[in-house]
Amino acid sequence: MGVAGMRILRWMCGHTRPDKIRNECIRDKTGVTPIAEKMREAQLKWFGHVQKRPLEALVRRCESLVSRHVKRGRGRPIKTWNETIRKDMMYVDINEIMTKDRGQ
Repeated sequence: MGVAGMRILRWMCGHTRPDKIRNECIRDKTGVTPIAEKMREAQLKWFGHVQKRPLEALVRRCESLVSRHVKRGRGRPIKTWNETIRKDMMYVDINEIMTKDRGQ
């Protein structure tokens, strides 16, 4: 998504790859934020929404599900949603309480 998006932004500005203009300059010129930041923002908003729900709610119960009796395959362990959220919170330097506050 990032490559295709940058290609469209370059086309909008009238530049091509051989012009060797950095992606940050193109984004500044068009006023577009990187897609990774928007995805991180949306995930943290959803996390705050889920945390507001009572512990009996289905989404909160699914949060703690662990498949204990399933043999894991070879290779790297699967990245969980909680791991992703924790890394995003560290990146943005916020805590769980701040994700619940919609005003920020």
